[in-house]
Amino acid sequence: MLIAIHIAVSSLSAQTHYRSNVSVGVKAGADLSKVFFNPSVKQLLNPGALAGVTFRYIEESHFGLIAEVNFTQRGWKENFEESPYSYSRRLDYLMIPVLAHIYFGRRGRFFLNVGPEIGIRISDSYKSNFDVALAPNLPDFNKYHNIKQYTEPIKQRVDYGIAAGLGGEFSINQRNAISAEVRFYYGLGNLFSSARKDYFNASNSMNLEFTLGYWLRIK
Repeated sequence: MLIAIHIAVSSLSAQTHYRSNVSVGVKAGADLSKVFFNPSVKQLLNPGALAGVTFRYIEESHFGLIAEVNFTQRGWKENFEESPYSYSRRLDYLMIPVLAHIYFGRRGRFFLNVGPEIGIRISDSYKSNFDVALAPNLPDFNKYHNIKQYTEPIKQRVDYGIAAGLGGEFSINQRNAISAEVRFYYGLGNLFSSARKDYFNASNSMNLEFTLGYWLRIK
């Protein structure tokens, strides 16, 4: 009887105690981005790539923290409908999200990641089939589009916002795991100046990411 009680207490203690888990990893994938402009600019989703390194610390069951350093290609692609024009803007960033990691399951997990993200723009380029300096003089151009985003510089080099993602993770063994995630980012800062005298009241980044990741448990 005493042996049975001892086994039961030991089992209960093992279930309530959680050993901390520290993992590092890598991730890569694709993203689709656009910018919320006010006044509006007609757009299509602009595809890009992303890759990064990840760190995760889990201290208790079902909850942990994730920090990442990611290279991401963002920006926007304009929609001219039936006209022959094309224009896309590529903004490359180094982004650092710090996310709460909430998960359920053991070997196969479902998880939610949510938290702030901040980054710095490292390059800015565009592609078009017309001279942006001559846009006001192009036939029927103003009929389709605003033009201020071509002539005004993007002054804000730092972007910050909120990210939230859903995904799944599968443990290959005690140390190795693979994951997949869909994550949405909304920028709280404006790309262009938004003072009362400026043309755009808002120019917020929006980004949808699809990634695959690999985790290596180091503790």
